Amino acid sequence: MRRRESLPTFGELTALAREHGIDHLGVAPAGVLDRARRELVARREAGFHAGMEFTFRNPDRSTDPQRAVPGARSIIVAARSYLADGEPARPAGAHARVARYAWVDHYGPLRAGLQVIARRLRTAGERAIAFADDNSVVDREVAYLGGLGWFGKNANLLVAGAGSWFVLGSVVTTAAYDEHVPAEPISDGCGSCRRCLDACPTGAIVAPGVIDGARCLAWVLQRPGVIPVELRSAIGDRIYGCDDCQEACPPTVRLGRRHRRPLAPAGVQAWVDVLDLLDADDESLLHRHGRWYIAGRDPRWLRRNALVVLGNVGDGGDPRTVATLARYRDSGDEVLAEHARWACGRLGLEVSASGAAGLSA
Repeated sequence: MRRRESLPTFGELTALAREHGIDHLGVAPAGVLDRARRELVARREAGFHAGMEFTFRNPDRSTDPQRAVPGARSIIVAARSYLADGEPARPAGAHARVARYAWVDHYGPLRAGLQVIARRLRTAGERAIAFADDNSVVDREVAYLGGLGWFGKNANLLVAGAGSWFVLGSVVTTAAYDEHVPAEPISDGCGSCRRCLDACPTGAIVAPGVIDGARCLAWVLQRPGVIPVELRSAIGDRIYGCDDCQEACPPTVRLGRRHRRPLAPAGVQAWVDVLDLLDADDESLLHRHGRWYIAGRDPRWLRRNALVVLGNVGDGGDPRTVATLARYRDSGDEVLAEHARWACGRLGLEVSASGAAGLSA
């Protein structure tokens, strides 16, 4: 029979976390997340979720840690930086930009570190389950209650002294760490600053901390369906995610460099060749980009995004671009055909019913 170990101190858990690439650790109580529940319900009723499910799907579940671990007493909350120590140069040609958090998989290493912590707690006889990028727990609210930071006006959690370039996760456990729960959350550090609101390319931040998902490009590029015409030019060269509100945030820009993470060039997806993407088959696209959220695991949404990017940054005089748009114009997939027609218009091209394309008059 395996001998039960003593409950690790919070200091021991912090050291264990740092050994596994986690930069910040805090403790939140495992009670119902009342404020988050009210906000999720209110924003869903207002339509700001724009069809997003995730923690909106079942607020009663995602705001009650007891649903995840009955008898839970603490939530160990963690933040892992994803700010790279360098930025890949933009390649020549029609390339699409990827949001920083998705250049490489940061949730995998975060989840692995949290699982190490959970296993250590289980050796002490406690129940413990790790969650990262999971709709079981509203991780930003837990991080706020655990004293890691405050909510910026862009609705991101700003880690004190470090900004918002972090992925978050947690371990819900029956272990008690009450003495490490902060007496009160960190006070707001934004003051009168509104740079993130002004920087949003679509005006999606409709009030401090309130995002209209129907206009937030990070969600627009993930949700299925037709992208509204009025948002397409604002997408610019983005194919997945949007960093504008974070890049405009003074604490994030000034303090984020304290937690840079080295990235090996191999495997980094900061830029995507949109013509190559539009030529690739489904299997290849899921192999390359399958760790991204793709609605229904259907690569057509990546192709839709690529067509919009091609319309914004492509070269209407390039034969390959012309041929690609002509092919999608007559593909038989009306969603992709409609986005291809729009891209042709942006590039000054006409595409005939036969698929031939050329410069418009």
